[in-house]
Amino acid sequence: MATEANSVAHPTLIEVDPFIPADQQKGIHNRWHPDIPAFATVKPGQTFKIQCVDWTGAQIGNNDTSDDIKNVDLTKVHNLSGPIAVEGAEPGDCLVVDILDINVFDKMPWGYTGIFELENGGGLFAREFNSKAAKAIWDLNGVYATSRHIPGVRFAGVTHPGLIGTAPSAELLATWNKREGELISLHATSIPPVAYGPNPTGAYVGQNLDPKVMEKIVREGARTIPGREHGGNCDIKNLSKGSRCYFPVFVKGANLSVGDLHFSQGDGEMSFCGAIEMAGIITFSTSIIKGGVEKFALKQPIFLPSPIDPLYSSKLVFEGIGVDIHGDGKQYNMDASVAYKQAALNAIAYLMKIGYTREQAYLLLSAAPVESHVGAIVDSPNACVTLAIPTGIFDHDILPNPNGFPKRNFGQCAIRSDGAV
Repeated sequence: MATEANSVAHPTLIEVDPFIPADQQKGIHNRWHPDIPAFATVKPGQTFKIQCVDWTGAQIGNNDTSDDIKNVDLTKVHNLSGPIAVEGAEPGDCLVVDILDINVFDKMPWGYTGIFELENGGGLFAREFNSKAAKAIWDLNGVYATSRHIPGVRFAGVTHPGLIGTAPSAELLATWNKREGELISLHATSIPPVAYGPNPTGAYVGQNLDPKVMEKIVREGARTIPGREHGGNCDIKNLSKGSRCYFPVFVKGANLSVGDLHFSQGDGEMSFCGAIEMAGIITFSTSIIKGGVEKFALKQPIFLPSPIDPLYSSKLVFEGIGVDIHGDGKQYNMDASVAYKQAALNAIAYLMKIGYTREQAYLLLSAAPVESHVGAIVDSPNACVTLAIPTGIFDHDILPNPNGFPKRNFGQCAIRSDGAV
């Protein structure tokens, strides 16, 4: 039981309500910009807690329709808690962040995985599947997740922040916006978009700022969708409690922000909203390595993953190569993205033979602790990527057998109220 002394030693610097829209709460922001001031300041070595809303800011509900996924407002994401300044951190330093613990809110012991619409978010197979919104709600009980929308599975989560990073300098922010703007210009009609440029619509900073400063932030602020040199939205599933992160520092204080907490995720988070998205509480401790950027050639963060990992020794491995076998048969040259897609499509086709719908299989591969590895990246023309599904997450046998699989009916995940899939 926590003592009063422990409570004082481990303060909660940002408190949120997971059921209240994020843009009505303090200590939250959804853009990267160096002019967003620190919401709180800590000393190196201090242990502290931060509460986080889910990445959409309470737009998704625990229900049996995916209309909320269909209509989600993506101009408002991701909702990050912070920034947190660390005393003594200066540009060129390395900020060391220890992730000590991650927990769900007692009053919100559930999360969700979503397939987003082709024209509102997309995902790995947005074009191949002409994606329509679908959703699975997961009940989170201790370390385990189960879902009424994907029966027959139960697995241990590797809970982690999908998004964590330091604030960019003005120079780095300008670099991001320039290079991503050039990409957008080259693919102006792409659906889903190849990138998301600065957009004042939906921008939010949960602090009282001078109107001129706020106008600058919303006009220039970088969207949080991709990972970049500072960290950001990298969705590294083993960055769970016990992990250590080494971030380059670009502004005084480093200004650390975190959000997009995941209860579990497969390598790749393929459906875009592919993890088990959750609100929760994360506990940190930090330290500083002076001059760490130069000492470690720190162009991007370095991570020391957690030693905690679910023990699933038996895995069914699907291979993919750089040929569009599930499409037009086109040969690609050493394209690992194509190979990953083919491995995932092979796994989805297999799970459909067992009785799961395509949407259930897609959601499951996104949320469960599947592992993906690059098998070969030197044997022209075919890169080879593998995707491994732990067999122990199922309450029924999924291994190939001479008689095939008995016909099973696992129902369907939550779909749109108009029935479209």
